[in-house]
Formats: sequence, structure tokens, C-alpha cells
Amino acid sequence: MSPRASSGIIQLRRLVSKRFPSVRTWTEEAPASSPARRPTGLPGLDALLQGGLAQNAITEVAAQGHGAGSALFLYALLRQTHRAGQWMGLIDGQDSFDPGALPQAVLSRLFWVRCHGAEEALKAADILLRDRNLPLVALDLKMNPPAQLRKISGTTWYRLQRIVRQTGTALVVLTPHPMIAGAGTRLMLESRLSLADLPESGEKLAAELKFELVRPAAAESAAG
Repeated sequence: MSPRASSGIIQLRRLVSKRFPSVRTWTEEAPASSPARRPTGLPGLDALLQGGLAQNAITEVAAQGHGAGSALFLYALLRQTHRAGQWMGLIDGQDSFDPGALPQAVLSRLFWVRCHGAEEALKAADILLRDRNLPLVALDLKMNPPAQLRKISGTTWYRLQRIVRQTGTALVVLTPHPMIAGAGTRLMLESRLSLADLPESGEKLAAELKFELVRPAAAESAAG
């Protein structure tokens, strides 16, 4: 289908949807091309993801247990965002993020939303993901209580997925266990840091984080 014809079909779909809100339209679309990638600043992870985080998609990072390294992962994303001269949104689901390990120059590229519950964090995500000034948004639910996470419906994730497809935003969600059935990519963060690791620099520790790429499975997420 030519670009001109495609434009005409899009206009027709909008017209029909406006005149008949209850009627659904459908058009066969061309196969989607490979999504653009956003480097994380962690060479090993970027190689695993074939270039970095997928834009227009949700990447779930399931970090099970304490000392898994989720904070180091966020720090790495912020350092990479600073190097690229861009902005990163962080929705802190349980107000647990500690900015003390990062220099002020890196933090100057952070848009930090401090929440006190998963429901509040998801509402904030809905707003930030619609803003095209934030090419990368991280939603940190790692520390939220299980009772809050169980209340998140599958339709919530599908709604956020539709938004990122429209805006081209890369959305990273940190969770304590696999739970997002609609995630485009799922990573298991399996590092185990101890007190003996503390003297090491944050950048060196982040480079040693261990990730496993897992294909999302609706059944697995539901079971979690």
C-alpha cells in the first residue's frame, strides 16, 4: 500500500470512529519492523538485548530478593541518560530510591516522582508516558507490598503498552517477581550483592550485574 493510500485509510478510520464511536474498524497493517533500541550503558546487557532496551515496548526486570542489584541498574540507566544528554523519568512506587550515590550532574537529568503505593505509581506512569520529552521511563515496583501488586489488573499493563507504542517511549518496570503478561521483554536480575561488595564503585558493580533473558509467558505471570 502506497504512503498516500495509507494516509487516506488512516483518515477514513478516524472519520468512522468519530461518527460511530461504538463501531470498531480494522485494517491489515504491514509487518512491524524491528524496534529501535536504547542503550543501557551496561555492555553485557546491551549485547543480550541486541542493542539495548526496546522503544515502543515494556521491559520487565524481575529482581527477586534483597541485594539483586535493582538500584545499581537504575543508577546505570541514569548515567547513560546523562551521557546522552536526555531525560529519564523515574516513578518510585514506594519512595525507596536513594539518589545519594549519584553526582548532581547525573541527577539533573532525572524527573523523579515519589509515590507511596502502586496505585498512585501507575497513575503517574499513565501521565509521564504520554509526555514525549521523556524517552525513557522507569517504574519501580520492587519494594511495593504483594497486596498492592496483586490488585494490578492485566488491562492496566495493556493500556500502558498501547501508550508506549504511540509515543515511542521505552518503559522499564522493576518488579519483585515476573508479573507483566504483556511485557515485550522480560529480564531476570539474578545478582546477589553482599556487604563485602560495598567498597567497590557503583559503576564497576553495575557492570557485573547478571541478567537472564526470559520470554514473557501469560501463564507464568498469572501464577506469580
